[in-house]
Amino acid sequence: GIGGTFQYGLQISIINSPAEYIKSFMCETWLKRYGSSPSEEIITLMWSFIVSVYCIGGLLGSLSVRCLSVRFGRKKTMLLANVPALLSAALMGLSRLSGSFEMIIIGRLLSGVCGGLGLNIHIMYAGECAPQKLRGVIAITASTAIAVGKFTGFALGLREVLGVEALWPVLMAANAIPALIQLLTLPFFPDSPRYLLIDKKDKEGCI
Repeated sequence: GIGGTFQYGLQISIINSPAEYIKSFMCETWLKRYGSSPSEEIITLMWSFIVSVYCIGGLLGSLSVRCLSVRFGRKKTMLLANVPALLSAALMGLSRLSGSFEMIIIGRLLSGVCGGLGLNIHIMYAGECAPQKLRGVIAITASTAIAVGKFTGFALGLREVLGVEALWPVLMAANAIPALIQLLTLPFFPDSPRYLLIDKKDKEGCI
């Protein structure tokens, strides 16, 4: 679940802590670019878009699950979901250094794509790989990983950890760690028996 629903839970909670720092960063960037401070309405609008664009990315990720999971298989689709996760981490982590709040918006969109893919494909992959007697227990790992992801996001956002002005870009790029862990571990896992039998017609591989 660390590269699946964990990513969804992490991104849902991680945005709360650095809110004021990101708003301040947007004000500074706007002032440097245009020579005047933005109005409160513009800052609120941009911040609302940063928060909500994650849902648009999630929708795009969810809609592409069926196509990707049939074409590449469940395991490869989970591996592919780490590509937008790593891109989003790079964009958000380098946004302050580059002086671009637009990078945060694009990064949140990409992290939403990862979350949408992970939320759906994790349940599909785990359920299809689980032995029949353990299928219910294994399916629960999806909601467990969401809860752990939310808790991790809140914990990382504490002032004693990464919830300070100097470290908010690092906090926003924290989703790179579970993505890298999954990229290193998931290749050693088997593919879904259902996918091998029904989509690939590989009866021996399924057995």
